[in-house]
Amino acid sequence: MSLAPAVLKFGGSTFQSPSAYGELAEELTARLDTQGRPLAVVVSAMPGETEALRERLLTVAPHPADECASALLTLADTVSAHLLTAALRHLGRRATVLAGHQTGFTTAESFMWARLDRIDPAPLRAAFAEHDLVVVPGGQAVDDLGRPTWLGKNSSDLSAVAAAVALGADTCEIHSDVAGIHSCDPNLITGTRLLEHVSYDDATMMSGHGAKVLHDRSVRLAREHGVKIVCRRNTAPFPSGTVIEADAAPTDAVILNSRSVVLRYPDQPSAERAHTAFRSDGVAALRIEDSPGVAVIGGYVDHEACERRHGLAPGRPAGIPVTELGGGHTTVHVAADEAEAVRLAQELHDHLPARRTLMV
Repeated sequence: MSLAPAVLKFGGSTFQSPSAYGELAEELTARLDTQGRPLAVVVSAMPGETEALRERLLTVAPHPADECASALLTLADTVSAHLLTAALRHLGRRATVLAGHQTGFTTAESFMWARLDRIDPAPLRAAFAEHDLVVVPGGQAVDDLGRPTWLGKNSSDLSAVAAAVALGADTCEIHSDVAGIHSCDPNLITGTRLLEHVSYDDATMMSGHGAKVLHDRSVRLAREHGVKIVCRRNTAPFPSGTVIEADAAPTDAVILNSRSVVLRYPDQPSAERAHTAFRSDGVAALRIEDSPGVAVIGGYVDHEACERRHGLAPGRPAGIPVTELGGGHTTVHVAADEAEAVRLAQELHDHLPARRTLMV
């Protein structure tokens, strides 16, 4: 290949119907013909597909073994990758799929929310010796024994950055149903603003507190290897909205993720043990200051199974975290329910300094 591959990621909202795969295949073909540059394309599952697999699994086993869950949930992204590849081949393109066990991405420790440990560039680079487009299902890897592992909810971002690292790309394009990073969730809060530039540090902090735009480990990996992240809308002409890179003005933000939950424990030592247990399992979790509480960030977390696995009494759900970020510092508030969380987030956002805002 004469030009290094470009790396693109398309989130699940791109594929609202089966016909969307053919439409994207045509756009990718046009880009390939125009630029003459091979494409590594990371894709997520169609909306609802992963959730449907999870619900089916839970009907069989209310608390399934992580090894079973990781192997099953990743299938939805595999289906998406093969549908796109089929559409590309229908157009006469040299396209192939590299699933989790073929990518060279290896994880350590757990099956679920696994942490990326090693990136072997050889498989991806070899695939481009015979193909112009290589499609990778997001969120997939294997452990040292070759068993399927899952990188966590919304981890297609991490797969895309890992692919950029493997291929030596200096930029990774993330396509989703929003143009980029706003000062708060624009679907819930009024008056939000889109930012053109965000630092790695601010994006990492936002994602770690539940911001739904990017996977927090993807930003860390990008910072470590100097990969610039360009956020784009996932519909043609794919306009860019936010660039995440090293240098950007400091930002303020409000973070609301209704899937996150605050768990209350009997005392501070119990909360500390629970926080340590979640983190050791790869789950994003935050200690609530001045309270025996732990905020478990995002969905798909069976916190009771984690607590049992570590011999802990279950925490009591106590609300939804709403995080205020300002001047590099965070303050986590606890709202009783989703309606209160939206009201609180709107109030906090209304008082943000107009000159500095970051998305969630």
